[in-house]
Amino acid sequence: MKERIYVCHTYYHVYVTFLKELNLPKDKRGQATLILSCMSNNFEKLKERVESTGLFAEVINFDEKSADAYPELSKYRQPQNNVIKHLIQRIVFTKKFAKLVAKQVPVNFRDYDEIYVYCDSDPIGYYLNGHRIKYHAMEDGLNCIVNFDAARYDNRGHFSLKAFLSERLNLIFIQNGYGKYCMDMEVNDIAAIKYKYRKYKEVPRQPLVDALTQEDKDLILQAFIRNREELEQQINASGAFGDKILVLTEPLCTLDVREQIFRDVIATYEKEGTVFLKPHPRDILDYQTLFPDIPQFDATVPMEMLNFFPHLRFKKVISILTETKAIQFADEVVKLGGDFMDKYEDPLIHRQNEQI
Repeated sequence: MKERIYVCHTYYHVYVTFLKELNLPKDKRGQATLILSCMSNNFEKLKERVESTGLFAEVINFDEKSADAYPELSKYRQPQNNVIKHLIQRIVFTKKFAKLVAKQVPVNFRDYDEIYVYCDSDPIGYYLNGHRIKYHAMEDGLNCIVNFDAARYDNRGHFSLKAFLSERLNLIFIQNGYGKYCMDMEVNDIAAIKYKYRKYKEVPRQPLVDALTQEDKDLILQAFIRNREELEQQINASGAFGDKILVLTEPLCTLDVREQIFRDVIATYEKEGTVFLKPHPRDILDYQTLFPDIPQFDATVPMEMLNFFPHLRFKKVISILTETKAIQFADEVVKLGGDFMDKYEDPLIHRQNEQI
């Protein structure tokens, strides 16, 4: 049997995986397999850079495909007004989807002692439960269930019945720990989650970061920074700007509305200092073209990496909905939140927890 395998869908997932592996004794490192799902993220040359660290035995790309990629599933995803018809349709969808995903899976998961899956709402969750393979779920983002309880939101209306069909009978599938073959789900802060669940397992992220040595941090930077020298020059040059404001972009709304959001944010905060932009890894808006005079960080660099540069300091960091509790490189963090977003889109789109 092989030791561990992690299925990652975002740069943040890979970052947390590094934290987990670097907190193991040194003789336990270098034995895990890292899977990079290319379904919703372009990892460019991350695979090669991770391999260069020697922290993993294997790094494998996974051509995971969403349900939309399978036309034969479309008839099982049609809206139904009758709850019984809806559940029957969903049962058939769950079974067929698990079989289709199996064709893309690049490894035999039964070969591994421990399986860790971030965002098991993606097809891999259907596959593992459909094939009765036990795994550990991982929080998709820092405190993501606190901000958006996707399992309950996606299954609002007869949730208890649906949870029973998923967790007990494995007839349908619900993410975030409610799958029958999900053993537990690691979260950052159980106390902050409104709806507690027995499978939640608290594994705070910050102690994992605090335990890193400088050697560990350098290894992380080796994997995530495409051009470290260029980034360090950029950070050093930023010292000439005085008060600095970092704006974190997010893949919100349509592109035209998103552009207006960040034009408004920049206009508001440029009065306080020099504005910098940190584009989100999945944000496809062309900020370089739209804001050519605004200093910008590489979109592929996870925000958390900036904590590892001791000479980088911002007066403020501004986010819309992104969790900012991991930020240590700013004097103040501002999360604009739902009230701000209400001005740009239907509140029902971003106030999911209020609809549970």
